[in-house]
Amino acid sequence: MLVLTRRIGEQILIDKGQIEIKILYIRRGNIAVGIKAPKHIDVDRKEIFLKKRESLQLLASQESLAKPN
Repeated sequence: MLVLTRRIGEQILIDKGQIEIKILYIRRGNIAVGIKAPKHIDVDRKEIFLKKRESLQLLASQESLAKPN
């Protein structure tokens, strides 16, 4: 894992600048991060990603059970 330090207003660029991560503010121990990415790239918090993946897996298993042999 690459670990970088940034101050408020500073940015990190990924994939030749296609993805931009900016530290917006820090308040009461929380850090607000802004992310600019192309529309074809999904950006989610980890807990949201895991819920989406779980839903897709459940849907796929239901579809495979519904198919006649």
